[in-house]
Amino acid sequence: MGYVFDFKEAGSYDAWFDQARNKYSLDLEIKLMMDFLSPEKGQRILDIGCGTGISLEPLLDKGLNLTGLDPSPYMLDLASNRLGNQVDLHRGVAEDLPFDDNAFDGAFFFTSLEFTDRPAKAIEEACRVAKDSVVLCVLNRYAPLNMVRRFKSFFVPNIYAHAHFFSIWELKQILFAILGNVPVRWKTTLQFPFVYGQIAALVENIKIIQKSFLGTLIAMRIKPVPKFRTRPLMLKIKKPKAYSPATGLATRMRS
Repeated sequence: MGYVFDFKEAGSYDAWFDQARNKYSLDLEIKLMMDFLSPEKGQRILDIGCGTGISLEPLLDKGLNLTGLDPSPYMLDLASNRLGNQVDLHRGVAEDLPFDDNAFDGAFFFTSLEFTDRPAKAIEEACRVAKDSVVLCVLNRYAPLNMVRRFKSFFVPNIYAHAHFFSIWELKQILFAILGNVPVRWKTTLQFPFVYGQIAALVENIKIIQKSFLGTLIAMRIKPVPKFRTRPLMLKIKKPKAYSPATGLATRMRS
C-alpha cells in the first residue's frame, strides 16, 4: 500500500506551493509532465496518486475524461474541493487498481510512485489499465536538491523520510523487467533548483539541458505492452459413465 498522507500532511501539501520558489519548481515539473503526456481531446486519463488534485488541474480545460485515485481520504477531500465534479475520484492503492484492463488511454504518476511499497507492481498495474501510454514523474535520487531533502529527513521527520527516490537506471531496470526491452523516452527538469526566475526557466527548457542526469524530477514515458488480469476458468466436469463394451464380431465369436 505504501505511505498514506495524514490530515496534517494533506493540509500542508498545497500550502507548500504558495511559496514563490516552490511554485516555480511546480510549474517546470507540470510543463514537463504535460509534454510527455500529450493528451488529446476525448481521451481517458488516470492520475495514480492524485493527492490534492494539483497535477490534474492543468488537464481540466483539455476536454478529457479524468480520473484520480489516492489512498488518503484527506487528500481526496482537498482534491474534491479543488476539482469539483470535473474529475472522477476514487480511493485506492496503486498496486491494485480498481479498474478494468485498458480502461484508460493514458495513466501517469506525479511524485506518487515514491510512496508505494511495490513500485514495480504499481507500474505493472498502470500498464494493465492504460492502453497507449504511461508517464512516470519521479524524484531523482542523484539530484542535488533531493540529496539535501534526504539528508534533512534523517534529522527532521518529514514526508521525504517515507519516499523512495529513483534514478533513471533504476526505473529502466524496473520497466525492462516488466515489459522487456521497450523504447523509453526520458528528460529531467529543475537542474538549477537554487536559482529561479524567467532566465532560469528559459535555460531549464532547453532540450539538451533536459537530458541531464541530475535534474530534480525525472519524467519517463513508456508504451505499455498489453497485460490482462486472468481469472481461473471454472470447467464443468462430468462423471465418466461406466464402461460398456460395444457389441460386435468378437462378442458374437465368444458366444
